[in-house]
Amino acid sequence: MYDNLNYYKVFYTVAQTGSISKAAETLYISQPAISKSISKLEEGLEVTLFIRSSKGVQLTEEGILLFSHLEKAFHSISKAEDEIKRIGALGIGQLRIGASTSLCKYILLDYLKQFIVAYPHIKVTIDCHSTIHTIQLLKEDKIDIGLICETDIPNGYVYDKITDIHDIFICNDTYLDNLNYLEQEEKEPEGNPWLFAGNLTSIIEKEKKKAKKTLSYKEILEKSNLMLLDRNNITRTHVEQYLAAERILPNQILEINNMDLLVDFASIGMGVSCVVREFAKEQIDSGQVVELTLPKPIPKRTVGFLYANTKSMPTALHNFIDFCKKN
Repeated sequence: MYDNLNYYKVFYTVAQTGSISKAAETLYISQPAISKSISKLEEGLEVTLFIRSSKGVQLTEEGILLFSHLEKAFHSISKAEDEIKRIGALGIGQLRIGASTSLCKYILLDYLKQFIVAYPHIKVTIDCHSTIHTIQLLKEDKIDIGLICETDIPNGYVYDKITDIHDIFICNDTYLDNLNYLEQEEKEPEGNPWLFAGNLTSIIEKEKKKAKKTLSYKEILEKSNLMLLDRNNITRTHVEQYLAAERILPNQILEINNMDLLVDFASIGMGVSCVVREFAKEQIDSGQVVELTLPKPIPKRTVGFLYANTKSMPTALHNFIDFCKKN
């Protein structure tokens, strides 16, 4: 069949124009070449397709059957070409992005807000998962690109850094004052349910005098109700490596699976939260929480886009990557 494609095009043009000479003009080839192509096609199909006369050519019954099928085929091809050109002109396509809830809210949204204005016809879908899960979705070809925290990059993928992030510890002033006061005064009886539960009562506030913040950063992290992301998270691994390197052994850890909740819980005095400074900027600037000053800061990390290193990149993905690099 594929060997006959050029012959089919010649046959179709002759049938449309009803003349070998007109077909030759349309296809910009000679009349003998037209006649030869028709003869080759007839030999291959072992039928006569045209009845030739001085007035031109007329389709045989077999020729009419072939023409009807080719007409549908060439119409489909023409329609496909038009749709492809339209996609290129309007930037139509689909883009599947993976990112954690926090990365989506604090980083990805800014890019998307501008991107959908530049490419309004691209359909964008978002899968919100951890960095580990996002990488797995990429490997399974369930998303086109992932916004992830810095980690080991699998072979065959490209990582484009877009910004730095800084992990910090935060709490509110009241919690820090109460923590210092309890350490200076006689300790509560063992097993007291209020101690370090994050719910330091108003009774303490009424009974205590203003205490000076005398605890070291190490003591604060070890004695407080320390709130961290759950263990299936790149951030948790990064923070635990820091704590181990600094020989900090927290007595009580509360696992939370959402960065925003870590910020909110610290704001109401439930304990000390480890968060990304850039994601808690509003609460820090407003004084709802304070950042603990560490002699040795937690090493900064990067956030970037991860995607497969392939030449056959979808147009929508190519446009998004190019857009992000320019912005």
